[in-house]
Amino acid sequence: MSDKRNRDPLLTAAECAERLGLTVRALRVYEDRGLIAPRRTDKNWRLYGGAEIARLTEILALKRLGLSLTRITILLAGTAPDLGQTLTIQQSALADLRDRVEHSLSLVGAALKKISSGQAVSISELITLAKETRMTDLSPDTVAWRRYEQARPRTEVRFEPDKHGSVVGDFQFETGDVLSIICRDGGLMAQLTGQSAIDIYPEADHLFFYRVVQAQLSFTRNDRGDVESVVLHQGGYEQTAKRIDERRARAVADDLEKRVKDKIPFPNSEALLRRLIAEHQRGEPDYDAMMPALAAVAREQAPIVKAELDRLGQLQAVVFKGVLQEGSDVYDVRFDKGTLECGLTLTSDGKLSGIYFRPAL
Repeated sequence: MSDKRNRDPLLTAAECAERLGLTVRALRVYEDRGLIAPRRTDKNWRLYGGAEIARLTEILALKRLGLSLTRITILLAGTAPDLGQTLTIQQSALADLRDRVEHSLSLVGAALKKISSGQAVSISELITLAKETRMTDLSPDTVAWRRYEQARPRTEVRFEPDKHGSVVGDFQFETGDVLSIICRDGGLMAQLTGQSAIDIYPEADHLFFYRVVQAQLSFTRNDRGDVESVVLHQGGYEQTAKRIDERRARAVADDLEKRVKDKIPFPNSEALLRRLIAEHQRGEPDYDAMMPALAAVAREQAPIVKAELDRLGQLQAVVFKGVLQEGSDVYDVRFDKGTLECGLTLTSDGKLSGIYFRPAL
């Protein structure tokens, strides 16, 4: 069946259900939830066109990511179908899952090879195997649906100083970075140490969102009603920062200012960078040396980084350039066939919290 006003074919309920692997009853449920609004014929038959198919594809993708129908209804309420975004999320989730499975299989294969040759598998290797082959809250599916939720349109509510102003203060992430929530005329701003302050807008009593980036902040309170922590939702990941006093926040800012001014690198950062490059060249990054969110991103990017390092050839020299305003140690790294600028940040206990590689200027 086709609509003369539209080149897209229109499907009956039975045809639509069959092609998408659904039931007619499921289509009725989605309609009752307000997720789809099929057109009607003069005889009141339902017809499904491109917009309905796109929305149904979104629904099916989110169901595969483990979301309940109630959660899906909330996410998609008032939004137009975005098939491109849905397919991108599916592609990312499948690629991440493939890489994770391949990595886990390589660990299992190495352990089996050791056992078959009569060697013992060490406790350390068993712990690594257990950690690397289990699914956590950083699994691709979890990250994918978080990305979807973080990308949905936001609705600003009226700013109320007495209510929303209670979140003003300083919060420190596990990485050591400090997020300061400060007042502005008619609202609030959020500022990471070493970066510019950015306006944030209230979505609910405890929820705020950025407009310049797809990121949100959710604040939690203790039993007395005092704000004690904030969660940054961005890029499919969640990072929690605990409230600290102004004196401690000032100390972090002063330390960073001194590092930038006097060009003081993190302890042993050059040796760590050399080791990091060697690990990526071998295709064996040490994810345990990274913060969990960074490790998840590093897994995604590892094949790309290795391919670029293979192209550049043998490492020749590592030259420290200074410290960026946001705290990264910056190096020029020279190879046989080119030079990269590399930056890294460390937590107070020496774990990697940030890495970047890009062509040197």
